[in-house]
Amino acid sequence: MIDQRNFNRTIKKLSSEKLVEETVLLDGSFCLKLTKKGKWEARVLDLMGSTINFKKPKKWDGKWRLVFFDIPEKERQFRDILRQHLYRLNFFKIQQSVFVSPYPFEKPISDLISIYSAGSYVRVATAIKMDNESKIKRYFFDKK
Repeated sequence: MIDQRNFNRTIKKLSSEKLVEETVLLDGSFCLKLTKKGKWEARVLDLMGSTINFKKPKKWDGKWRLVFFDIPEKERQFRDILRQHLYRLNFFKIQQSVFVSPYPFEKPISDLISIYSAGSYVRVATAIKMDNESKIKRYFFDKK
């Protein structure tokens, strides 16, 4: 059963944030339609959900996935979102703007970069050897 007050409050909030447009029809019912901003937000939320629930392979393929970036201050919001995604995906922070993972997250990270049109700021690389590999391996594989 839907709580009508909660439903109405949610629709009003989405409408005030310009995520949906509400149209009252002739019969008194209404139609909700995602705005351009709403479609973009839905895409981001879909991406967040799919990356957070990304299944890790049972066996490590021996490769490290590196994400490094230099995002200008004017794009701070994307920088914060990218870091948040990397932490949620359990990436290990090597330096302020360099993260590593043994798991193949290249596609979800590339999708995120594409949504924000940030390809000129972010690099994704795959490596077979890291100089501080033992510390990184402990972080990913020695958890109990």
